[in-house]
Amino acid sequence: MNSLEGQFLIAMPDMQDENFAQSVILVVGHGSEGAMGLVVNQELADLRFADILDELDLGDPDAVIRLPDSIRERTVMRGGPVEKGRGFVLHTSDYVSGNSYRVGDDVCLTATLDVLKAMAFGPAPKSSLLALGCCGWSPGQLEDEIARNGWLTAPFSRELVFETPVEQRYEAALASLHITRASLSSDVGHA
Repeated sequence: MNSLEGQFLIAMPDMQDENFAQSVILVVGHGSEGAMGLVVNQELADLRFADILDELDLGDPDAVIRLPDSIRERTVMRGGPVEKGRGFVLHTSDYVSGNSYRVGDDVCLTATLDVLKAMAFGPAPKSSLLALGCCGWSPGQLEDEIARNGWLTAPFSRELVFETPVEQRYEAALASLHITRASLSSDVGHA
């Protein structure tokens, strides 16, 4: 199978694993050693960006308090069930540090504190998404799950990750393939 890096995985509606039900995952790495991805459509309900800044002591507390609400109240995504305490930032390629990994033409991944400081205090990437945790597959595991009809694949869309409201990303990802949840449901046509 060709590398799926830089593409989306869309969970089929009958996905049984609660970690992945109705999830949209951006594959950030895929090769002979396995695959890694980040869920881009599941928020952590009780955690905001300012909480992360406080927890990691990434700025003077007074400076963090003075940040605009648009920065302080940014959502934090549940990136996946692996390494739940580790942060990963997907961001546009206008911000690049020595620690950034290019996932696609217009998106990079950075997992170091410098990007969090930039998101808070500048110069920030034009668009970014912070996730805690990631998804991981051993060699051949993702390919097997796709072959067993667990996932659909879709091309990357910058708009889906950075502009589409979180609660609309699953349907938007399906729509990018010109399908709907109802057209995939195993219950369609049953009265």
